[in-house]
Amino acid sequence: MDAYGTFDHILVKLFHDIMDIEQKAIITEPFKDITNNDMHIIAAIGMGTPKNMSSIAKQLRVTTGTLTISMNSLVKKGYVKRERSEQDRRVVYIMLTAKGKLAYKQHENFHKQMTEALVKGLTPEDTELLVRALTNLKDFFENYREKQEH
Repeated sequence: MDAYGTFDHILVKLFHDIMDIEQKAIITEPFKDITNNDMHIIAAIGMGTPKNMSSIAKQLRVTTGTLTISMNSLVKKGYVKRERSEQDRRVVYIMLTAKGKLAYKQHENFHKQMTEALVKGLTPEDTELLVRALTNLKDFFENYREKQEH
């Protein structure tokens, strides 16, 4: 198999494996009541300052209506809470509960292990080349998405 064929095979396998294995790695017994999609919403909310729905929806590239359905479920299950702003009662902030923070850490740990496996044994020069290659791939996806949206 030539280099192009090898890259194509590896990329296709990686995309499938990441989704499948991530699901199994992060949706463990304590978090069996949520989906991989829910876990990505939890990751988008993050551990930092509370966010509003529109900023989370924008980050996830979904509508606020679509996000609301998932958010209602995550609130009901105890992963997320909503709080109104003291300054402007019309503004609602979203933040993780203690249970949501545990789920976030589970997801973050999987990504940390995945990243460590990616760079294991690489020289600084290898790492620099890999960063350039992955940046090219990221740019391709961003440009492709922009073309599809216009």
